[in-house]
Amino acid sequence: MKRSKKNIRVGILGCGAIGSGIAKSISKELKGACRLTGLLDRDADKTTALAKTLKDPKLGKRSLKELLAGCDLMVEAVNAADTKPLIRQALLAKKDVLCMSVGKLLNAQNLLKLALKNHCTILIPSGAIAGIDAIKAACLKGVSRISLTTRKPPAGLQGIPYLEQQGIDLTKLSSETVIFEGDVNTAVKFFPQNINVAATLALASQQKSNLTIRIITSPTYTVNSHEIELIGSMGRIFTRSESIACPDNPKTSYLAVLSGIQTLKEYCSGVRVGT
Repeated sequence: MKRSKKNIRVGILGCGAIGSGIAKSISKELKGACRLTGLLDRDADKTTALAKTLKDPKLGKRSLKELLAGCDLMVEAVNAADTKPLIRQALLAKKDVLCMSVGKLLNAQNLLKLALKNHCTILIPSGAIAGIDAIKAACLKGVSRISLTTRKPPAGLQGIPYLEQQGIDLTKLSSETVIFEGDVNTAVKFFPQNINVAATLALASQQKSNLTIRIITSPTYTVNSHEIELIGSMGRIFTRSESIACPDNPKTSYLAVLSGIQTLKEYCSGVRVGT
């Protein structure tokens, strides 16, 4: 997609913790590199409230078509059942997309092919994990095992149907408990708002069959943490990140919001430094 290197027009779909954080950053740290041209949320009150906070009521849009008409890049920050169709609409309109709900891209070859066909870029932030560039490099050669262990406080896991089906009552846990262990597709299916980092790791490594996901919780946890271990022909990689949760959404790591901001910053500047 042809675009000016400066003052890129950005539309944000989703005005929750992530969308709001990115919107506020555009008006401050990214001023001059890009400009916010639209906001849209399925909850009109959220759109109105964020536009009011940013002191520009005209930012609020009434439809995705209106949002896309005024932007060069759409920030997707909704993570809903219809996220894939929404991304598809942006790509059909030949807009670049910063995808925060990375789990929606895990088995979405049709979207990746559409982006390629329409000369669009899908930006995938590293989220709340570290070492993605090193992992991508290591996976150029043989990898025998790769794992992600995520630890979250119970407050960030409330309301998940899978836990209810398994008879896990988060309010009754008294010690560290493994609540899930399995493959990445299943993890993303049952924890769509909690484990986007698993999809990011799977897409970066292209090692879904060798990738094991573990999710652990404990009433003693105060931060969200993610450990990655990779064993391969190059040796071993081990990373651990710890992030406080977003004040507005305990299911989201603050580092994930910052990652989205940094990815947008690099997109606007045309300069990318390894993750």
